[in-house]
Amino acid sequence: MDQNPKRREEYRVRHSSLNLHRNRAFAAESTVYKSGNMFARFIGVVALVVICFGVAWAAHMYFTIHSAVDGKSDSNVPASGKIANRQPISVLVLGVDQGIEGRHDRGNSDTMILATANPQKNSATMTSIPRDTLADIKGDPGDKYFMFRVNSAYEIGGSQASMKTVSSMLNVPIDYYLEVNMKALRSLVNAVGGVDVNVPFDFSYDWCDFHKGKQHLNGRHAVAYVRMRKEDPRGDYGRQLRQRQVIEAIMTKARSVNTISNYRKLIDIFNKYVKTNLTFNDMLSLVLNYRGCAKNLKSGYIQGHDAWIDGSSIQVASTKELQKISNRIRKNLGLETETLDNEEIRQNDLNDQNSHIKWDDPQAFTNYRIYDQNSDKPASGSSSGYGKNPDASSSSSSSSSSSSSSGGWKFQW
Repeated sequence: MDQNPKRREEYRVRHSSLNLHRNRAFAAESTVYKSGNMFARFIGVVALVVICFGVAWAAHMYFTIHSAVDGKSDSNVPASGKIANRQPISVLVLGVDQGIEGRHDRGNSDTMILATANPQKNSATMTSIPRDTLADIKGDPGDKYFMFRVNSAYEIGGSQASMKTVSSMLNVPIDYYLEVNMKALRSLVNAVGGVDVNVPFDFSYDWCDFHKGKQHLNGRHAVAYVRMRKEDPRGDYGRQLRQRQVIEAIMTKARSVNTISNYRKLIDIFNKYVKTNLTFNDMLSLVLNYRGCAKNLKSGYIQGHDAWIDGSSIQVASTKELQKISNRIRKNLGLETETLDNEEIRQNDLNDQNSHIKWDDPQAFTNYRIYDQNSDKPASGSSSGYGKNPDASSSSSSSSSSSSSSGGWKFQW
């Protein structure tokens, strides 16, 4: 570089037209700073901060829910094949009564609903299974229990036994289960701000009054609404209808924007009261890819016939009814219909042949018999009693509240 002072001065004069000054290239002219531009820049910075906080909050919510759901799930698979590939699925929803009315045992599945969703058809079904329906109970490790009320499957072997029992009874695959303690209902309804239902008739239950027509329910009222049975002219079928009403109302409210602010409450409820084999990614995929199914939802229930067996009231579903329900569910799952061939059908056939059961007679059956497993003979020691496995010990029993005996075999409810 030239160190001669005279030459440096001549250079600056010769290039003064360039108006080069130190850092001028990095500084804006004073005329650029207008009030309007300043306000726009301020709004932009504020918006950027809000977006950052929003993303951080959403990420926190995502990972909190992710941890909560996967912590309760029985599955460690990120996303199941069926859901990831948008295939038809089935979910058995179990409302268990543990802790209700002072119970401290495992309890029974007070509510049983088999739901299916087919994203290709954008269709869904929700089938209620009456708790007193006669069924061949599966999943008992000792194979001591045979034809019982379907809700006793949960007490014997939990959600897995319930899934096996319902799957066998209707000849349909069941992919997932969602087990909800009924104590969660009150908290859940309160967390979503209450639900609106159409009350079918006036009634009072558990110090709660209900009036025919649209009514807003808080958590306490919702529990009373779904548990009342004796005052309903349709008995357990009416209660199932009210249960489906509340479930659908909760699902609707849970999708609302206002509920997002309460996600912590929902997570606490989920952690405390819900068990499932669905992962977080399963549930996320269901929300994103199966939401169209809810627009075409068909609800129904298994219609049973009243019967008195060994002094106990029970519901017996006809072969025609079981076949109809099986066909409907299999169709929505994209499966071909198949003729039912299970223990429930065998019991019906034997009663048709030997007791000449009249399914169109509205009076409760008093001559419906339970035949022993792998036998065409009624349960020994009783002309009308629950069946048993001949190899099972006669001392077998469950831990329910009341009992009745049949010969040397004791059955407890």
